[in-house]
Amino acid sequence: MAKEKVVLAYSGGLDTTVIIPWLKENYDYDVIAVCIDVGQGDDWEAIKGRALKTGASACYVVDARQEYIEEYIWPALKANAVYEDEYLLGTSTARPLIGKILVEYARQEGAVAICHGATGKGNDQVRFELAIKAFAPDLRVIAAWRDDKWNMDSRDAEIKFLEDRGLEVPMKKDQSYSRDENIWHISHEGLELEKTQNEPNYPHMLKNTKVPETCGDGEYVTIDWENGIPVAVNGKKMNGLELMECLNEIGGRNGVGLVDICENRCVGMKSRGVYETPGGAILYFAHRMMDHICLDRDTYHYKQQVALRIAELIYDGKVYTPLYDALMAFVDSTQQNVTGWTKVKLVKGQIRAAGSESKFSLYNEDIASFTTGELYNHKDAQGFITLFGLPLKVRAMMEQKVGEGRAITASKDLKKRPTE
Repeated sequence: MAKEKVVLAYSGGLDTTVIIPWLKENYDYDVIAVCIDVGQGDDWEAIKGRALKTGASACYVVDARQEYIEEYIWPALKANAVYEDEYLLGTSTARPLIGKILVEYARQEGAVAICHGATGKGNDQVRFELAIKAFAPDLRVIAAWRDDKWNMDSRDAEIKFLEDRGLEVPMKKDQSYSRDENIWHISHEGLELEKTQNEPNYPHMLKNTKVPETCGDGEYVTIDWENGIPVAVNGKKMNGLELMECLNEIGGRNGVGLVDICENRCVGMKSRGVYETPGGAILYFAHRMMDHICLDRDTYHYKQQVALRIAELIYDGKVYTPLYDALMAFVDSTQQNVTGWTKVKLVKGQIRAAGSESKFSLYNEDIASFTTGELYNHKDAQGFITLFGLPLKVRAMMEQKVGEGRAITASKDLKKRPTE
């Protein structure tokens, strides 16, 4: 009788490499490893070989980079969604897609369960499992680090587990930061970052970004936009993957997109991480420039509020929810006229605006200019201010009448201000 199957989210790292023999020993499943490429830049052939040598019955490598960019990154970008002021949602945007693809392969293989190697302290366990629940509520989820049969509590224990079985160890004991990488970003946690008093050791840590102080004199970048989506860099049309690779290289050599944040995880604790998002930082800055000239005041201000909620939903793994769909429908409606170009200058870790243009721009030079023109009569402001300030005037009149509140009266309490 054929064994039941489990689909494992396989990265080729230490945790998931250990999980393959652990699953076979503790659950007697056929393990189907699924590697999902969202731009990690890994050697997938070597990783596939490692999975099979470690005991997987099969290993699939799924190129999801373009889907990740178009269906997960671009929506977050159009919304200007930023978590807790700084985090551009690099890991958060990728996990729901990975969860969805795991379900697709579980269905294809007739698997009864999906397994992941996310720890019980992190956000990723939530993101993976919410995606699985959204598409396959019938499938069992095995979270190894939360499982009663899991008896390893450290990397050293995992390394010993593999060594005892004569299996390849995919990392050395002295390897340092805990990292997650994709086409949008790379995150770093651990070591000196576990103490908030410490400055990050950027020269040792950074992989895709130069330390800002060591960068050159900077450069200009022009981005073309169509309906809120970037389509060209410096006049060259590109698909999403080409565009991200290009901007990551440009941003990385100019030291932009570094974030050091102590954030609130959805599981209740704070964690500190350093994020490299060189291309993403350029896009977010440039996209805001387009929104600034193309959106009216009320729409832009309300979109700012919506962006906060969308960022929370993405961070918490709630992208397959009615609320997310509804909010993104609003965002999409705001982006219909966000078409044009923006130019920025990158200088030693900083991004500065250097011009923008759109045929849908709401900026009117004839009105905005300090030179009086036919389209704006300065005297019109008088009636506006009278009505706009009417509530303040009425309240002040009441306070004067009853002799209290903030109204200034001739008394000994009046401040004596120095005069020349």
